[in-house]
Amino acid sequence: MSSYEVNLTKENIPYMQHGDHHILIIEDEQPIRRFLRASLTNEGYRVTEAETGEDGLRIAARQPPDLVILDLGLPDLDGQEVLRRLREWLTAPVIILSVRDQEQQKIDALDHGADDYVTKPFGIGELLARMRTALRHAHTIAPTSSTISIGELRVDLSARLVYRQDEEIHLTPLEYKLVVTMLKHSGKVLTHRFLLKEVWGPHDTHETHYLRVFVASLRRKLEDDPARPRYILTEQGVGYRFAAE
Repeated sequence: MSSYEVNLTKENIPYMQHGDHHILIIEDEQPIRRFLRASLTNEGYRVTEAETGEDGLRIAARQPPDLVILDLGLPDLDGQEVLRRLREWLTAPVIILSVRDQEQQKIDALDHGADDYVTKPFGIGELLARMRTALRHAHTIAPTSSTISIGELRVDLSARLVYRQDEEIHLTPLEYKLVVTMLKHSGKVLTHRFLLKEVWGPHDTHETHYLRVFVASLRRKLEDDPARPRYILTEQGVGYRFAAE
């Protein structure tokens, strides 16, 4: 049994219907494609496979997917180039597959439009959870009011106020800007560089100590247990994710 094979039973992977979601897998390793097809079909997804970047681009243009799983190490095109070309027109979520020694590639992909990444070798449970989050995020309709709510947190964008269980939380202007940026992209992995650029500007994209200090402060103010955060989650070596639920 390969490191990617599992016993696809209801005990291991609860069956769930996902309507007519079309998933495009762009991956050159046949065992991984076969594993992904079996796993995703078992979950109720429609699956299309591509072995090369060019094939993936052609399939995406002909049958636009609801989500793309993209390997960075393809035989014909660099995965970053495939992502760049997809993002010229495709708004569907893209989840990157990456090996551990490609951390900078993962960061570059996230900065250039990928929604998430999964490290090889990967567990199917984690991949399915990240897919569900990405699909929910993609189909979320913008609120008609100026309020964003997740869990016990509520942000009134018009009044620039943050509440936790209806208790107002006092944030500094930069803390407020950081938490709103993360909330607007909840469920997505946001790189250090992206957050620094959005909050502090384009000249401070390497000052990661800014983020550590401000994230620690936000966790003290927003989390029940800052040491075990529920909302602001760390993506080690890459950035942060604001929990979607």
